[in-house]
Amino acid sequence: MAEIISLSKARKAKARTEKEATAEANRLKFGRTKGERLKDAAEKAGVEKHLDGHKRED
Repeated sequence: MAEIISLSKARKAKARTEKEATAEANRLKFGRTKGERLKDAAEKAGVEKHLDGHKRED
């Protein structure tokens, strides 16, 4: 005899796995750690400070 399953639970489980797959793809596509964001901001600030220090006054 076949196993009886609840269709609503099966639909919800399928939706949950699809949602998790989408979330994983977005994490890979857009996700950066806080450390990476802070490092990039510090590098950008250092470059801007370096360039501002070399500007000539008119």
